[in-house]
Amino acid sequence: VQLQASGGGLVQPGGSLRLSCATSSWVLDYYAIGWFREAPGKEREWISCISSGDGSSDYVESVKDRFTISKDNTKVYLQMDNLKPEDTAVYYCAGRDQTFDPTRRCSTAEMDYWGRGTLVTVSS
Repeated sequence: VQLQASGGGLVQPGGSLRLSCATSSWVLDYYAIGWFREAPGKEREWISCISSGDGSSDYVESVKDRFTISKDNTKVYLQMDNLKPEDTAVYYCAGRDQTFDPTRRCSTAEMDYWGRGTLVTVSS
């Protein structure tokens, strides 16, 4: 399973970015895909997850109402609006197999595959 995150960059506070996580179409049929981030000096944290089946999604409280996760046939997106300096981090996407248990959700310690990260810097 290959996952490739892209779309990071430098943006001013209040601005927007859309991250993409590219993978194979069959992966999205069986894997929940999560977005995670790792800020300098901090542990990696989960921020959003979208399920393989019904596409249900959830978010960490700090990004609710600002970030939106979605997917199409081969990509999972993270639309990030009203960005804040504290959103500065390397962002990763990762997959967790839901083939035999659709209730499995995203968790930093339990993802099966990780992609390389993309750097998001929010600064004026």
